[in-house]
Amino acid sequence: MRIARAVHGEATQEDGRRLFERIGEFLTDQRLPPSPTHYAFAYRLFTDPDGQLARAVEMITERGVRLTPRDILTLNADHDTADTPVDVKERAEGLVARTQMQVEGFADMVTAMRAETADFGRDLAASAEAMSAVGQPTRQSDDAVRITAAMLERIRIAEEKLETTTREAKDLREKLEEARDNARRDPLTQLPNRRAFEEAFAAQEGAGGRMCLAVCDIDHFKSVNDRFGHAVGDRVLKAIADALSHSCRGHLVTRYGGEEFAVLFTNISLEKAQQTLDQARGKVQAKRYKLRDTDAPLGEITFSAGLTPVLPGEMHQTAFHRADRLLYAAKSAGRNMVQVGTTTPGEKYR
Repeated sequence: MRIARAVHGEATQEDGRRLFERIGEFLTDQRLPPSPTHYAFAYRLFTDPDGQLARAVEMITERGVRLTPRDILTLNADHDTADTPVDVKERAEGLVARTQMQVEGFADMVTAMRAETADFGRDLAASAEAMSAVGQPTRQSDDAVRITAAMLERIRIAEEKLETTTREAKDLREKLEEARDNARRDPLTQLPNRRAFEEAFAAQEGAGGRMCLAVCDIDHFKSVNDRFGHAVGDRVLKAIADALSHSCRGHLVTRYGGEEFAVLFTNISLEKAQQTLDQARGKVQAKRYKLRDTDAPLGEITFSAGLTPVLPGEMHQTAFHRADRLLYAAKSAGRNMVQVGTTTPGEKYR
């Protein structure tokens, strides 16, 4: 019994020693000072490698971005309570955005340093030539020329390093921009997602101008998934996405979630928006869908939609809720139609 406890104790000490070493390596790699807060953060990270905190850190650091002390504080605060995967993703995206701004500032600084170094190098080279051209050389002038030549070589090496750093910063900035774009795009349909819709709505509302909002939903989509499987359902989603994107070109078409799409029409009348949606609906209904494996007909695919104008200064949640009610009115009325909410002076939207 004592021997077993001793062996267990030695194993526990060995595990603890290795954990301590890994924490030290992590802090060194991230260039974080060995403070109690940072040690505690790294301990949580390594003792729960599959947890939400670890996933958030992986998303931030996967492209070589180092954590900052401020990031540690933010992540600690964000993960003190049980977060959903969406929360983790959104906060990681916020850190990516802040990192991108830091990289852009760093790139600008390096560019300015390169310009100053190049100017200094040219001035120094001109001085060296001037010294070489002056009369009989002396020991002092030889020393000055030699020192100047050495400085020019160092400047040349510094310029090469700065050029490499500038290129790396540019590559990192492009990768971060790509990551931010991917966070606002639906991977299946390649349409902008709900986050992109909300940001576009806010930007358009701030800029002013007329807006109409449509919420579209595929009719009997659950039946498609149940009868033919999710792979066929995915094909239907992409087909609807393509039809809406083609018919509503020039306006924002997004996959809001599940089989639901949101379309933000800008600077056109409600009647024109309705005509555009009806054109898309007609294209979807007219198409004959078949199963790839057997070439058997899939049956008619349709969608319903609710369309409403947006009041000046109205929040997107309010307009969306109204369009969503109109969508369900279209479903109740028989599906495969666009239900429109209208307004007249002095009258509320209905």
